Amino acid sequence: RFSDRTVYYVVVYIGLSYILCITSTDKNMYNVHPSEKLIHAFRQKPYQGCCPTQAEFLFIGLDANYAPNVEEQKIFSKIIEYHEDAISFWQKYNLHHPFLLDGYKGDGRKYHKEFSKIRLSCKDASRISFIELLHLPTTGRNDLKSSDLDKNHLQYIHKAIFSEHTKAVFISDAVFKLMKKTSIFSWMNDAKQIEGHTLKVFHEKKPLIYKHLHFSTYGKFQAQKEEEIKAIHNIILKSNISDLT
Repeated sequence: RFSDRTVYYVVVYIGLSYILCITSTDKNMYNVHPSEKLIHAFRQKPYQGCCPTQAEFLFIGLDANYAPNVEEQKIFSKIIEYHEDAISFWQKYNLHHPFLLDGYKGDGRKYHKEFSKIRLSCKDASRISFIELLHLPTTGRNDLKSSDLDKNHLQYIHKAIFSEHTKAVFISDAVFKLMKKTSIFSWMNDAKQIEGHTLKVFHEKKPLIYKHLHFSTYGKFQAQKEEEIKAIHNIILKSNISDLT
């Protein structure tokens, strides 16, 4: 039988669990990153890479996820350097993202390691932008709802998609499903195959909005992801050739 002290702890544990459940349902279902410096960087520039409205190729994700202790890691100053000027960062370190630097440990590294297989160079730094549906940096696993998203930020993404500079947009199915639930992107259609394109498209007029597997995907979908990475490389390469003709 339980001692009085044991019962006391069980009651407290259950009580705290109940409080945590109530809290999680009352608040947003995502974890804003605890670093004030990182949050400030996103408030100044709510994207990664070059400015989305000036980019030729947009990669839209759900949320920008960082290791919870990133501010304690030695490379944090380089992460802030990247957010201040991503184009210069790429040209200086010959890496498209600081998560590829030795020393970074945490979420996001696999995504950018796989992205690097597209085989872009620092000459592409002013052409590539990463922007997420959520306007703030996060940590851990997050279950985003359309109500979590900031309308002004979504309007900014819409503006970037239809910028005169944009040649192609790349999103995963999860991103599409969340975008579709918002009034700003309710016009988007299910992905379909069109002639002459390896990747399916959500929008077949200019700009083409391509569907691809998340770059962190692994296991049985690895082979498909590798083929899609080649297709993305060819789309960007074809654009380079057409610019020269």
